[in-house]
Amino acid sequence: MPPLKYIAHYSEQIQAQAGILISNGQLGDYLDKKYNDKHQIQSDKALYHYINELKNQYMRKSSSLTQVSYNSKLAVLQQALGIHTYQSRVQGNKLKSHNSITVASLFKEAPPEFLRMIVVHELAHFKEKEHNKAFYQLCCHMEPDYHQFELDTRLWLLWRDL
Repeated sequence: MPPLKYIAHYSEQIQAQAGILISNGQLGDYLDKKYNDKHQIQSDKALYHYINELKNQYMRKSSSLTQVSYNSKLAVLQQALGIHTYQSRVQGNKLKSHNSITVASLFKEAPPEFLRMIVVHELAHFKEKEHNKAFYQLCCHMEPDYHQFELDTRLWLLWRDL
């Protein structure tokens, strides 16, 4: 059986269940049955509008979103599926902050729930820089099924590697 690198930190029970699905050739069927839709957010402009809508719904008071893009080299170069960058600048007597989000291009092919999970994760970094309890509470506030979508995204990545 191939190494379960995306779910290595999950419990042995979850890893065993995933291993059974993989060895029986059923992981793809499991994911297709559960997530059979594809989203239409294919351009950087559409992604910007999607992310900005979520940000305005849940985090109105946080700094503005300045740039959003898909990046085909993201997963390969930095072992990341999404990146949030933050920059503060002094303009006159005010401190202006700029936030940008980059999402791996492979999410153009992903179910909408997986794209939402990545976007929610990166938006949560606007307020919480570290992956701590407050960070995950914010993720769950924006997406109540965040943890399930994260696990299923990792399973989807495993399936893609097979």
